[in-house]
Amino acid sequence: MEPRSGCPVNAAVEVLGDRWSLLVLRDVIFADRRYFRALLTGSAEGIATNILADRLVRLVEAGILTRGAAGRGQRARYSLTEAGIRTLPIICALGDWGLDWRPGDEELRARQQLMRDGGPAFVEELMDELRVRHLDAPAKPQDGPGPFERLDAAGPPPGADGAGRPR
Repeated sequence: MEPRSGCPVNAAVEVLGDRWSLLVLRDVIFADRRYFRALLTGSAEGIATNILADRLVRLVEAGILTRGAAGRGQRARYSLTEAGIRTLPIICALGDWGLDWRPGDEELRARQQLMRDGGPAFVEELMDELRVRHLDAPAKPQDGPGPFERLDAAGPPPGADGAGRPR
């Protein structure tokens, strides 16, 4: 994907600048939805099948996600690349803006507040855990619960019911 100009902001916006791409990444990152059906049915925002398929192709082409080979009768599994993992600070910054300027669900706001309170160190912990989950990196030793366990304790991931299952 060649950007329309050499501007770094433009290049990023061309890949991440639409609503659905960021929400797909949010669901892959925070809800560990890695299959088409899980992304489709787990989206509280109601993404359409054709839009989801298009955004997944775009994110793969941009090097944000990889699509695992699906054999006959198997579903393709999407994984974050390092570039995809590095979108986490961007998503967190957008969530912080939403905390300050937009109303929202209190449980979901609690998760964002936990990330804000944890600061850059917590975001780094989340990215390290994503590398374990998506890139098969070795796990770093932890004292106490991991970052996703702490997020889950604060509230369910986006699009989940009270038991943490997709709606």
